[in-house]
Amino acid sequence: MVLPSSFTGELVRSLGGPEWLRARRLAAFARAREAEVPTGSEEIWRYSRVADLHLERFTLAVPSQPDLSGLASGDVSVLGDLFSPVAATGEASSSPVPDRVAAFLGGVGSRSALVVTYGGRVVALEAASHPGLDAGGLEVVELSASTRRPEWTESTEALLGSVAGSFLARWGTAGGADPVPALDLFDHLSDALASDAVVVRVRPGAVVEEPVVVVHLFGPGGVLGPGGALGAELPVEERPGPAYSCRTVLDVGENAEASVMELLVSDDGPMLVLPTVETRVADGARLRHSVVQQLGRATWQIGHVFASAERDATLRLFEASLGGEYARSRIDSVLTGQGGSAQLLAAYLGDGDQMHDFRTLQEHDAPRSTSDLVFKGAVGDRSRSVYSGLIRMRKGAKAANAFQTNRNLVLSDGAHAESVPNLDIEENDVRCSHASAVGPVDEEQRFYLESRGVPRRAAERLIVLGFFRELLERVPEPVARHVVAAVEERVRDMTETMT
Repeated sequence: MVLPSSFTGELVRSLGGPEWLRARRLAAFARAREAEVPTGSEEIWRYSRVADLHLERFTLAVPSQPDLSGLASGDVSVLGDLFSPVAATGEASSSPVPDRVAAFLGGVGSRSALVVTYGGRVVALEAASHPGLDAGGLEVVELSASTRRPEWTESTEALLGSVAGSFLARWGTAGGADPVPALDLFDHLSDALASDAVVVRVRPGAVVEEPVVVVHLFGPGGVLGPGGALGAELPVEERPGPAYSCRTVLDVGENAEASVMELLVSDDGPMLVLPTVETRVADGARLRHSVVQQLGRATWQIGHVFASAERDATLRLFEASLGGEYARSRIDSVLTGQGGSAQLLAAYLGDGDQMHDFRTLQEHDAPRSTSDLVFKGAVGDRSRSVYSGLIRMRKGAKAANAFQTNRNLVLSDGAHAESVPNLDIEENDVRCSHASAVGPVDEEQRFYLESRGVPRRAAERLIVLGFFRELLERVPEPVARHVVAAVEERVRDMTETMT
C-alpha cells in the first residue's frame, strides 16, 4: 500500500535520537509502505473494526519537552502541564488526566523506579535518584539517550526489536504458511514512529522487591502533518489527530525476579496509539507485568505484546482494558524452555460504542511447559468485544499443559461479544483445554439477591463486580485495587441504564 500523505519519511526523520535509531525507524517505515492494511478476511483480524480505521485522519506527532522536575518530589499535578492548551487558548487546562495518574501512583505506593513518557518519549525518569539501584541489579533507561550515556553497550541497544525479531525468525515472514502472521502494517508503523523506548533490565540473580512503574501519557503534542503544528491552518473537523508509538522492553536475567506496572492514559481528543511490549524472561526468572489501559474515548489503540519465557521461567501477565474507542491488544507468548510457565489474565469493560479486541497465542515449544489463560469481559450499551485465542503445541512439547478460558457478560440487548478458541496440536503427549461463554447476567443470581432485599440495580452491580473479582484476586494488589475502583465507577453508571 502507499501510506497517506500524513505519514512521510521526512516526518520520521524529524524524530531525532541516535543515528542507529534513526536508521531503524526509516527501515521500518519502508516496510510499512510496502505492507497492506489488514482486512477482516484474515483470521487474526476477523470481527475487528479495522475497516473503520482511516489512517489519513492521523499524522505523526512530536510531543513537547515539559519541565517535570517537580515530579521527583511527588508533585503529580505537574503532569497536567502535558495536557494544558495554554499555548493555543491562553487558558489553563482542567483535564482530569493527572487525577487518574495520581490515583494509580498513590495505590502503588513505594516503587523501585518511575518512568513517565509523553507521546512515547521519556520525559521523566526517577530511577536515577535512587542510590543503589545498579548495585541491586536493576537498570531502567531511555533508549534514545544512548548517545549521552557512554557506559551504554551495543547489547543494550540491541534489545529493541530482539524479542519481536525472534518471533519473526521462528514463524517466518508475514503472509507465509504459518497461521499466525508475525508482523503487520501496524507493527512496522509502531517501529517507524517510536521516538524512544523504556528499557528495564534486571541482572541475573537480582530480586527487585518493589515494582517498576511506567506511566504512558498521550495528549495533543505537536502534530507535524498537513497544516503544521496541530493542523492550525485547517478547519477543526479536518485537523489530523496525533499518531503515537510507545515501546517497553523488559529483560529479566537468569534467576532474577521483578514486577513492572504500566498505565496508559490519554486526553479526550482523537488519536492513534500503537504500544509495543517486548519481554524476555530468562532461565529460572520470574516476572509479573501488569498493564492498565485507561485511554480517552476517542482513541484508537492497536497494541502488540511479544513475550518469551525460557527454561523454568515464570511469566505472569495481566491487562485491564477500560478505555479507548477501539482497543486492540495482541498478546503472543512463547514458552521456549523446559518447565517454563505463563499466566495470561485480562479484564475488559465496554459501554457506549466501545470495542475491546483481544487476540492471543499460547505457544509451547518445550516439554513440561504450562500456560494458563483467563480473560473476562463485560459489555453494555452498544459496545462489542472480541476474543480469539490459539493454543499451539509444537512438536517436541511433550507433557505440556495449556488452559484457555474466556467468559463474557452481555449487559444489554445492543451489546455483543464474540469468543473464538482454537487449538493447533503437533504433539501427542500433551493436555489442552479451552472454554468460552457469552451470556447475560444470571437470572437466578439476581433473583437470589433481590429476594433478600437487594434492589435490582444494586444486585446487577454486585453480580458484575463479583464476576471480575475472582480474576482480580490473581492480580498484584495495587493494580487490582485500582481496577476494582475504576470498574465500580463504570458499572454504577452502566447499571443505571440496564433493562
